Amino acid sequence: MNDRVAMGVTVDSQTIRVGDQLFLGGQAFTVSDMSVVPRGGRRLEFASGESFTMRAHTVLYATRSVRPTPDATGARSGRPRPR
Repeated sequence: MNDRVAMGVTVDSQTIRVGDQLFLGGQAFTVSDMSVVPRGGRRLEFASGESFTMRAHTVLYATRSVRPTPDATGARSGRPRPR
């Protein structure tokens, strides 16, 4: 059983991860590898063979597969949530 869920996240060159899925030009691209480029950027390699250079201050929306914690799923832990 797969206990992972897809979650929307905002990413930049420091927070992007292998496995993240970006939507560029209406197409989905899954990051398969990346390397550092000058001035804080990242060169992203996609599973499809394309590549994309992300500059240091580029911000994009991505989908990330995560394993949810009990609090993230809305499950009650028996304790009130902090306000």
